[in-house]
Amino acid sequence: MTKMNFLTEPPQGDDITDYDEQNLVTYLRLLDAEAEGADWREIVRIIFEVDPDVDTENARLIFSSHLSRAHWMRDNGFRHLLQMR
Repeated sequence: MTKMNFLTEPPQGDDITDYDEQNLVTYLRLLDAEAEGADWREIVRIIFEVDPDVDTENARLIFSSHLSRAHWMRDNGFRHLLQMR
């Protein structure tokens, strides 16, 4: 498996971006991990392949910004996906 290239923060806004479409599975994995109560450090290691012990601030930002976007996709973005199809 090849390592994904993630932005530190996904693009924001009220429209689905190409980045969002490319990372739908990532967003689903984040939401599943959150629902299971997984520790954010474990999540960032597995999903983003970032070591939070080496770069805690960056790891936390990658995690929190992508989780926030995953929440937006779950709560709002899916409507845009349905309209696109």
